Amino acid sequence: MSSQPASAEQVSRLVALFLKGRGVDRVYGLCGGHIQPIWDQIASLGIRIIDVRDEGAAVHMAHAHSDLSGTLGVALVTAGPGVTNAVTGIANAFMSRVPLLVISACPPRPQYRMAALQDIPHVEMLRPITRYAQTVVHPRHALRQLDDAVAWAEGHFGEPGPVFIDFPVDVLRETLAPPLVETSRCAPREAPRFISSPDAVEAAVTLLWSAKRPLVISGRGARRAKEALLRLFDALDCVYLDTTKSRGLIPDDHLAGVPGVRGRVMSEADVVLTVGRSLDYQLGYGSPAVFGEARFVRTGSTWSELRDNRPGDVEVFGNPSEILDAMVTAAGGRSSGTDSSWINEIRVLDRKRREDLAVRLREAPHGADGRMHPYRLLGSIRETLAPDALVIADGGDILSFSRVALTGFQYLDCGAFGCLGVGVPFGVAASLLYPERQVLVITGDGALGFNAMELDTCVRHGARTVFLVANNRAWNIDRNDQIMAYGGRIVGVELESGDYAGVARALGLHGENITDSTELPEALARAFDHAPALLDVAVTRDVVSPDALSGL
Repeated sequence: MSSQPASAEQVSRLVALFLKGRGVDRVYGLCGGHIQPIWDQIASLGIRIIDVRDEGAAVHMAHAHSDLSGTLGVALVTAGPGVTNAVTGIANAFMSRVPLLVISACPPRPQYRMAALQDIPHVEMLRPITRYAQTVVHPRHALRQLDDAVAWAEGHFGEPGPVFIDFPVDVLRETLAPPLVETSRCAPREAPRFISSPDAVEAAVTLLWSAKRPLVISGRGARRAKEALLRLFDALDCVYLDTTKSRGLIPDDHLAGVPGVRGRVMSEADVVLTVGRSLDYQLGYGSPAVFGEARFVRTGSTWSELRDNRPGDVEVFGNPSEILDAMVTAAGGRSSGTDSSWINEIRVLDRKRREDLAVRLREAPHGADGRMHPYRLLGSIRETLAPDALVIADGGDILSFSRVALTGFQYLDCGAFGCLGVGVPFGVAASLLYPERQVLVITGDGALGFNAMELDTCVRHGARTVFLVANNRAWNIDRNDQIMAYGGRIVGVELESGDYAGVARALGLHGENITDSTELPEALARAFDHAPALLDVAVTRDVVSPDALSGL
């Protein structure tokens, strides 16, 4: 791309050209007066606009787009309430370290602090939950600041995550002469690439290949490192655990994977290799209370992957795929010190527990209310879905059961922020990205309510998503908490048994109500044949989920 345009350009046009130059083929958003100049220019360049019913859903969709495709997700939201509606989605992406570009606009500069329509300090609100937040106050800075924002989003200078940039409307309408426009800023920019010294790689290899009980745990940073992980497993006799941040990365039947004995291997491993994984609450913060006296080799490209909560005994900084390949090369075919009797015992126990789980999924008894156990529902899903299906879980109770039951599929859920309501927008974005794959959203009836109107977005944009509502008529984790810890005083946690299939049909989806678990396989098949579709499945609230039993 030449360094100067052939003619003068409006700033709004430059924003659209920047997105086009960066390979953005779709933007998620909700139109509004302040952003109309950008909206119009984006459409004129052929960038697809996925228009939604609420700005929060637009950010959730951009989140799923980024997470699943590995490319930048972009949301376009209008001023004032458009931005405040987007805050929860931005916070969720911040907690999940997902690269997003959120673009907005604000009142014209001459109206600054004059109580203009929808005037609120966007940047000040969003700075704590973004990697970068700025207002473009001078037209000449538009492309430079967009370039800077995307670099911060993609983690060129540290942790990746959402960024925010807005433009006063008068800036968007200004025109720049060709000599003032740096269109070279529109070209994609590679992130700096580093890898620790060979000494750090050798130290990691020495520790891992001398371990008797080595454990590998993957995270978000490992998502592009599948082949390198498999090569490591071929070279090092170890056990492996994924997490919800990398579920589906390694085939469920791979010999290294031992999800059925998660607690035991974490407590007994003597060396733990983390691959692009922070040590958050899902891994007990790396505490010795969970991992005993294990030594840690931590690999990744950000601070949280290397040092949060528990620094590594060895830390190797860089691209996880390159690090793993460098370790295998440095090992040079040397034999590992793994205790084969321990590995074999773990694998036998894991296989038995998986078989026991399969039985539970088929035979879990109905609740006292006569409704099916959530495991019956999830068992049918496991038996019905294609191996390359994409699964999204949303809610409290049903999400807890899903984390246990649905291993082996590519998977997204609410994340560390516990952000209920992501299911419908995540599912829409996923289906639009991968129209040839089965996309199933499993959601609780409570969680569905946050973004149920985005079912309309699903229909309008032709997304072939299947939504499965586990309808237990309650916010059931909280209901069980009230029963067990608050003297059985049930307050504000029970819902009416709404007809969510009827709502779906009213919005143009195929919808069915299911009360018998034996009906599920055929109903799921019909749903995928007639997608978009929603199955409203009656499940019991008389069973306690794993998360409710373990507590926060």
